[in-house]
Amino acid sequence: MILQKAQRNYLSENINIDWDTLEPILNELLNRKINSVIELEKWLKDKSEVEAALEEDFAWRYIKMSCDTANDDLVKSFQYFATEIEPKIAPIANELNKKLIDCDYVKELNQEKYFVYLRAIKKSLELFREKNIPLQTELQVEQQKYQGITGAMSVTLNGQEYTLEQAANFLKDLNRNVRQEAWESITERRLHDKDALNDLFNKLKTLRHQVAVNADFDNFRDYMFAALGRFDYTAKDCFDFHDAIEKEVVPLLSAQAEERKTLLKLQELKPWDTEVDTSGKNPLKPFNNGEELIEKSTKCFNKLDAYLGSRLEIMKANGLFDVESRKGKAPGGYNYPLAETGAPFIFMNSANSFRDLTTMVHEGGHAVHTFLTADLELNDFKHCPSEVAELASMSMELISMDHWDEFFKDPEELKRAKRYQLRDVLKTLPWVAVVDAFQHWIYTNPTHTTAERTKAWTEIFNRFGANFVDWTDHQEALENLWQKQLHIFEVPFYYIEYAIAQLGAIAMWKNYKQNPEKGLANYIAALKLGYTKNIKEIYKTAGIEFNFSATYIKELMDFVKLELEKLED
Repeated sequence: MILQKAQRNYLSENINIDWDTLEPILNELLNRKINSVIELEKWLKDKSEVEAALEEDFAWRYIKMSCDTANDDLVKSFQYFATEIEPKIAPIANELNKKLIDCDYVKELNQEKYFVYLRAIKKSLELFREKNIPLQTELQVEQQKYQGITGAMSVTLNGQEYTLEQAANFLKDLNRNVRQEAWESITERRLHDKDALNDLFNKLKTLRHQVAVNADFDNFRDYMFAALGRFDYTAKDCFDFHDAIEKEVVPLLSAQAEERKTLLKLQELKPWDTEVDTSGKNPLKPFNNGEELIEKSTKCFNKLDAYLGSRLEIMKANGLFDVESRKGKAPGGYNYPLAETGAPFIFMNSANSFRDLTTMVHEGGHAVHTFLTADLELNDFKHCPSEVAELASMSMELISMDHWDEFFKDPEELKRAKRYQLRDVLKTLPWVAVVDAFQHWIYTNPTHTTAERTKAWTEIFNRFGANFVDWTDHQEALENLWQKQLHIFEVPFYYIEYAIAQLGAIAMWKNYKQNPEKGLANYIAALKLGYTKNIKEIYKTAGIEFNFSATYIKELMDFVKLELEKLED
């Protein structure tokens, strides 16, 4: 199936995305007379069509740049949109929002249908400041520099050059000397650019703080809570969540670390001892190359549900994957929705490891979400908060596990994979708490120095177990470990959602195990809502609670512990 973009009803099919073309279109929307609620809804659809076209154009610029960060033309194409298009759109977009809210017929809109959307528009109007436009443009350009710095990183091991993602495979080697050499090489390479990354981040946090002050906030943390639409929880709820993770999850991981130390017959666990399999078996190898990863993931999704599998087939047929790691490619992975096409692009850095399998099913969950929301009436209806978006992806990691026999034909290998995944689920929660607590500190202490930031990171990291290893002789590596987390540089405050969604995913999986048909139906029904309901209603549709209390965390951790014990048999 070759995908076609949604038919345009307002824009011409071959429109060029440049300011000379866009300005009259935006002005027509701004000046159009609206004489009834029917005309208002038509205006909303036309506005949505323009937004979708702009989003997809920007998406491709970002995707292409991510795939080849060393290509100056692709970087300039991205920067052109960020510096020449977005700054000119921003003030008109704000005026369009005013036009909507001030319209005489807005009260005649179906309030149940439009409540969440209108709430977000009102919040956007509250936050908009003309003087923030150049700052936000500068932030777009500066944030991209993180990709350029980290995408150029590689190491040489045994006379061969590897990206850092590829080199990380050696951390699973049964030979401890091999693991140590790989870890030290990766760490040395990261530290080579620590000053450049500190300088970049100092600039980013200063710009971000100014954006917040311009919008009449005391700090960027409070600004981002508003900008991210966190209507359902507060900063205090995040702190309580951190406390609950420290109380309920850290002791579990500490006990697992002690068990690992015993099984590996070590006096102390070092940072290069956390990934090797304690069974003494070679690392899991679920596939041999990117093509096989896509093929096996598709079969896995097909076993879960034919519709889900067909979505990955469509993506492959349309060239919407770039999964293999290579030098010059940006780090990390993402699923980028293409607003008009109604499908996404999956980007990742596969090094043929087990972690790449979980990344693929994670991004595959996002991809399914993109397809399920493609036909929602307005583009903004598809813009889910990350607490919902990550529920889609993290749930897929767990509910797909019973079909990982596509990757592991040996039942014992399949059990090993499931054990690894569930332990990784537990490991996610303290790391998210560390990154989130660190960002709270960063932005509520906006004048901090690099040294003060390093001290704060170290204290927070140690509070949550410091990965439960001995960092003696590697203090500098510990102090700069935060620099590997691209979210801190590129999408500030987008991280606590992973932990919230992880709890939701465990609850989804628990329901799925009890009743697979109903569990999957609830999952799909929740994703289809997009952002037409609030977070709590979406979670309720999924058959779970939007809850991150200590009591709820303990209940879910007990369930994961029980499932792990079953896999030990």
